Amino acid sequence: MAKEKKTNTAENADISKSKAKREERRKEVARERRQKRTTKIITITVVAVLAAIILFAAGKSVFLAVIRTTSAENPSVGLTADGKIENVNVKDIVTLADYANISVPEEEVAAKTEEVEDSIKSTLEQHKEPSTDASIAIADGDEVNIDFVGTVDGVEFEGGNSNGEGYDLTIGSGSFVDDFEQQLIGHKPGEEVTVEVTFPADYDGEDVAGKDASFAVTINSINITPELTDEFVAENITEEGVTTAAEYRAFVENNFYEQHLKEFLTNYILENSTVKSYPSQYLKTMRALLKYNDEQMLASYEQMSAYYGFSMYENLWDLRDDNVSDELSYELELRERAKEEAKDAMVYQALFEDAGLTIDMEAVYAEMTEQYGEESVTQMKETNGEGYIIQNEMREAVIEHLTALYKK
Repeated sequence: MAKEKKTNTAENADISKSKAKREERRKEVARERRQKRTTKIITITVVAVLAAIILFAAGKSVFLAVIRTTSAENPSVGLTADGKIENVNVKDIVTLADYANISVPEEEVAAKTEEVEDSIKSTLEQHKEPSTDASIAIADGDEVNIDFVGTVDGVEFEGGNSNGEGYDLTIGSGSFVDDFEQQLIGHKPGEEVTVEVTFPADYDGEDVAGKDASFAVTINSINITPELTDEFVAENITEEGVTTAAEYRAFVENNFYEQHLKEFLTNYILENSTVKSYPSQYLKTMRALLKYNDEQMLASYEQMSAYYGFSMYENLWDLRDDNVSDELSYELELRERAKEEAKDAMVYQALFEDAGLTIDMEAVYAEMTEQYGEESVTQMKETNGEGYIIQNEMREAVIEHLTALYKK
């Protein structure tokens, strides 16, 4: 019995080994099949992706060919002789903001102290005059006129002499080497000063680079900025009704107030008016004009690039935002810009008509002729067309009308 049991155990072991081999072989075959299926799926997927890319590229080219905008330079195309959009009744497609009942935030449109002071300062600086008053000392930031003769080891060097022609220098500008400018502070017109400096080691002029130099400087004058006084206003300000310093300050404040008010009102009516639909032909015109303007800008940059020897922009889309990276995205963005321009034009026209405004173009052209000359006005009409000129005047009339409604 023991021998028989041992034999059965051996047979069972052989059967188990055989079964294990068959199971292992089955698993191996299954793995091979899965691998083949996976390889096939990957191959099909890659082919499909490549096909999709090819089809997309081909489709993109076809799509671009369809939507590509042809530029145009005449801004009066699509406008009537009186500056209105052709074949469009703006009252039917524009819902205007309630422009007669706008709440204006006075603190937002009021003139800011800093901008008023900066404007007055700019005006005063335009009337600077050189002074030889020997009682006035040079201060940091002053504009002075000097003559100088520079020497290294007692020998004059090239470029170190003003040759008595006078040189305008702003103290603190860093235009001259080392602390040349600071050594002039405290000195006065008529004085002769010796300025000692050391040229930087990497200075362009090899004959003076890294060397000590001495400059014999003559201070000719200091440019003095006048103060805002009644006398200054009487002599230099030509605005009607402005005769004193206080009146000029009030004039500047009012200018900024009106500027801010116009900006607020313009933004308000454009943001709060809606357009139901966009005339397709006018949108096409807007796209053409916008693209022409972009082309002109690119051409201008190309001229600058050629002059300075480096490239700034290569394509139209390089002029736009970061999200515009190729021709397709440029064309799509161009459509959005055209819609914005078209909406603005329709809103202005709708408000112009709703408010019953009119324009005296004869008076407008007379004023333009007085300002620019008859030849320039004639050229303007030929280049832009009268429709475009009148459309711009309509916008100005709308802005002036709104300003008059809310100006205090």
